[in-house]
Amino acid sequence: MKSENRLAISLPGLDLKNPIIPASGCFGFGQEYSKYYDLDKLGSIMIKATTANPRFGNPTPRVAETPSGMLNAIGLQNPGVDAVLSEKLPWLQEHYPELPIIANVAGFSNEEYAEVSHKISKASNVKAIELNISCPNVDHGNNGLLIGQVPELAYAAVKASVSHSDVPVYVKLTPSVADITSVAKAVEDAGATGFTMINTLVGTRYDLATRKPIIANGQGGMSGPAVFPVALKLIRQVALASDLPII
Repeated sequence: MKSENRLAISLPGLDLKNPIIPASGCFGFGQEYSKYYDLDKLGSIMIKATTANPRFGNPTPRVAETPSGMLNAIGLQNPGVDAVLSEKLPWLQEHYPELPIIANVAGFSNEEYAEVSHKISKASNVKAIELNISCPNVDHGNNGLLIGQVPELAYAAVKASVSHSDVPVYVKLTPSVADITSVAKAVEDAGATGFTMINTLVGTRYDLATRKPIIANGQGGMSGPAVFPVALKLIRQVALASDLPII
């Protein structure tokens, strides 16, 4: 008798053998870690944020350690959607054909969200999109963070993605907002399939000798154990306000 897989999870667009999903940005495009770990043991991977055009990211240093976590300010470095479609995703399809991919889509306008969502959702191994409306690291009028903070802007960005995507769209929410439930409601109204939570908090760390920030960008996204209780509190708020699934 075949034993039941008690770790299996079914979400809209995603049938996962287990709930282990490396977060976008932490795992590159999968290939970087494949020599150290069998990706087929994972439920899925969220590939690195992808924009319409290649981005070189922020100046270095980009990473700083904190007492209970780390700061990063990568700045959405990626080769652009066309390279992801011609190189990164085909490699994953060839070596891990059964691994469902969640594509992280970032942008600086609703038009870019629509374009990248349309293109990347055509890939056969992309089963869902994680829409990044909350990246805290991009120096472009603070646009990435602003979209995720304002319900009306969040609605428009999600609507643009959903209307051009062939796969479900999960929206990555920022914790840097006064009322996360108002943004979650706007995202739900725009047609999002669910949420991913949470993006990093924003912080900085100074070099006491130079009296300047360690990170060249001046600040970065904070992750790690110190953020976990904050994440749980925000996840609880959204779960009480919406019936959509949360990753």
